[in-house]
Amino acid sequence: MIKFLVLPVFAYLLGSIPWGIVLTRLFTSVDIRSEGSGNIGATNVGRIAGPTLGVLTLIGDMLKGAIPVWIAVVLTTPNSLWGEIYISLVSLAAFSGHLYPVYMRFKKGGKGVATAAGCFAVISPMAFVVVTLVFIMFVCWLNIVAVASLAAAAVLPVAVWQATGSGVLTGCAVVTAIAIYFRHMDNIKRLFEGTEPVIWK
Repeated sequence: MIKFLVLPVFAYLLGSIPWGIVLTRLFTSVDIRSEGSGNIGATNVGRIAGPTLGVLTLIGDMLKGAIPVWIAVVLTTPNSLWGEIYISLVSLAAFSGHLYPVYMRFKKGGKGVATAAGCFAVISPMAFVVVTLVFIMFVCWLNIVAVASLAAAAVLPVAVWQATGSGVLTGCAVVTAIAIYFRHMDNIKRLFEGTEPVIWK
């Protein structure tokens, strides 16, 4: 029983690791929180510190979602009600760590897209593929990461439901998508103002 209680805490602590800050401090003199959009995620890191650190941040942020969820899958029976509840709890714990990292006093967290992607890559690989394709399509079409992220988040619950038929996992996806929209409120405001930055100029 203890191991089932420990994993959500581990997931939250792992999710709290701000890879954008760690990597930029290790390899540059930049404080990513005071540059660009001020966000610690892969997009801002890539813009400010270069594509290599941006990709490494993306991988780190995805893994901190994927690793604890994978452990949860191993520890439970994934298709059971208890298994789905537990996997969802661990996923939301890792995701919450990224949004509200304990190491940063619960402030200045990321927007959650990469960590959510890592979680759902394990929860439902098919849904992950669908959502990733939607993200890529919108990036290629509009050249704005925020729009692609919001489109992918909107599709996530539908993709999870179609792939799994699970109300619990779909509920987890709904909560995740709502949180992603909430964290993108500044981006949404800039989109209406026409000031949201593009990827390639």
